Amino acid sequence: MTGQHDFETLDRLLTGRRSCRGYLPDEVPRATIEQLLGAAQHTASWCNTQPWQVHIVSGEARESLSKAAVDNVIAMFGQPAPSDFPFPAAYTGVYDERRKEVGWQLYGAVGVERGDRDASAAQMLRNFEFFGAPHVAIVTTDADLGVYGAIDCGLYVNSFMLAAQALGLGTCAQAAIAQVTPAVREVLGLPDDRLVVCGISFGRPDLDHPSAGFTSTRAPIDQVATFVD
Repeated sequence: MTGQHDFETLDRLLTGRRSCRGYLPDEVPRATIEQLLGAAQHTASWCNTQPWQVHIVSGEARESLSKAAVDNVIAMFGQPAPSDFPFPAAYTGVYDERRKEVGWQLYGAVGVERGDRDASAAQMLRNFEFFGAPHVAIVTTDADLGVYGAIDCGLYVNSFMLAAQALGLGTCAQAAIAQVTPAVREVLGLPDDRLVVCGISFGRPDLDHPSAGFTSTRAPIDQVATFVD
């Protein structure tokens, strides 16, 4: 059956998905990961270039990547992030409001009080520990494809997360991983023509984790869509 039934299924996946920041330690079976990747591979792309390359990092490799990432971010503290794509120049207006709202909601969920710099720094470092997820997918694009390759990878990330949601997995897309590209390149042996877009931590969600009940808000349609007749 198509139409309304399909829409309801997609709507349920979209509204049910959240950024998971607490995972069970058990690894996801390889067959399930391949099923997820097979679905995500149907993502649309500019001229069907399919620019994404994905490294699924698990086990000892995951531990090595996490250690290298933490060491990298500590060593680079206070300096510009060595990312392959420029980070936002500034957050202003409603974008700054949304960013702060979601940040304080997350901190409140995990018990970080305003002004507690040590606790907020520890929570920040959890990005580079992949929030305890047993797997992280590192998504890269071809340098020659520029911003359009990155846009295609953004579509792929969404497909990946929705497929994971359908399989009962939790995910967290992490631009933070792009802040530690030297560590990513060293551990994964990436060539210079592959640009790091982001990471996606994933695994079985820990529904008892303090962050499990936290869901970010969404702007109403009239703030993001304009109908031109």
